[in-house]
Amino acid sequence: MPVPSVHRRSLLKGAAAALSLTAIRASGMQRFAAAPPYRVALIGSGWYGKSDLFKLIQVAPVDVVALADVDKNMLAEAAGLVAQRQASKKEPKQYTDYRKLLQETKPDIVLIGSPDHWHALQAIDAIKAGAHVYLQKPISVDVLEGEAILAAARNYNRVVQIGTQRRSTPHLVEAKEKIIDSGMLGKVHHVDMCCYYHMRNGSNPSVQPVPAHLDYDAWTGPAPLRPFDGMPHRGWWRAFMEYGNGIVGDMCVHMFDATRWMLGLGWPKSITSHGGIYVDKAAKSNTSDTQHAVFAYDDLNCVWQHRSWGPPADPEYPWAYILYGEKGTLKCSVFKYEFIPNEKGEKLTGTPLFEKEKYPEDLKEKDIELHTASATRRHMRNFINAIEKGGRPVADVAEGHISTASCILANISMKLGGRPLVYDPVKKVVVNDAEATALLARKYRDGYTHPFKAIS
Repeated sequence: MPVPSVHRRSLLKGAAAALSLTAIRASGMQRFAAAPPYRVALIGSGWYGKSDLFKLIQVAPVDVVALADVDKNMLAEAAGLVAQRQASKKEPKQYTDYRKLLQETKPDIVLIGSPDHWHALQAIDAIKAGAHVYLQKPISVDVLEGEAILAAARNYNRVVQIGTQRRSTPHLVEAKEKIIDSGMLGKVHHVDMCCYYHMRNGSNPSVQPVPAHLDYDAWTGPAPLRPFDGMPHRGWWRAFMEYGNGIVGDMCVHMFDATRWMLGLGWPKSITSHGGIYVDKAAKSNTSDTQHAVFAYDDLNCVWQHRSWGPPADPEYPWAYILYGEKGTLKCSVFKYEFIPNEKGEKLTGTPLFEKEKYPEDLKEKDIELHTASATRRHMRNFINAIEKGGRPVADVAEGHISTASCILANISMKLGGRPLVYDPVKKVVVNDAEATALLARKYRDGYTHPFKAIS
């Protein structure tokens, strides 16, 4: 049975419940007069966790009551920045144990920006504590973790929005409505998706002492405990399959999710992938530097390719998805879209929405991706609107699970020599493939229990 949150604020009734906020710009801050604030907590106070939180502060009435991180230095820095940003100027409480945060502060909303290997346990614990959750992609590091998050969200009747914000990116929403939904592109029979960024870490740091401000054992959590060879923040952890799913899990999940959203696609009929470490064999990283994957549907293949070496196939679209329709081609990226008709007709283009004048604080945010800020703000508004109205957000956990699990299955296919895999989300097995089914859940480190065991 759904378990309502006993500590939620009382929702405004009638039209006010639908996010009726009166925003007043003052001293670079956006303040809200029409609704009491949501109590918000952030788990994982690194770069992107803070960035997500700052966008939520800009568009909704919130009181950031607590932050959790196993790095005390990063935690303290984040608390100071949040105090500067939120209207109350209060510094949120700091916790090194997110479970204690959930128990003591009882937030209405939890944002999760931790590394991928922690997503499932933290999301499920937050849901069980009564919070609605904004969870960064990919939602899990194995398929059955994703099933467990989805089950928890439904059982506890919580809104879970996934950070696949291409679904809220203004110029891509425009492309979907103007070119796909109108029929201008026609039936799509092939999609190319790619990432040619040189983003795979090629370093070989030596083993070193763990700094006093980092609880490395807690950072590792349910994952295998690797020898400490440097701070894991800002990408070093992404070099290892122990903590994520490589470039496919990091970058393909965005482009594949956007493709599914634009075309209204569900689970692929089959998934096949080949690849490996073809070029950079000297680095410590154990993620693929070259990989090809096919997500097959009826009369449609969605094909992924990444190389962390060499030039991109199209320098203007190094990270993108390209839809080939009967009437033209639609090229999409975070920076623009282009529609090229097959016959005579108008070429259409669109570019990101920048809101630097409306949100001047963006210009002071360290490492901000200005071209995606408007998308994240709209994603946050959609999240809050779903909470207020009781519906599903645009990047609901069910959609995030399909996109994440499909990418994980691509890696499993590659690991098993490239054979096609067919996932049955009802039986939660890979059809007629016991070896692949055994890989749907990773082994957790002693002291941690895989969340799927609680629902199976």
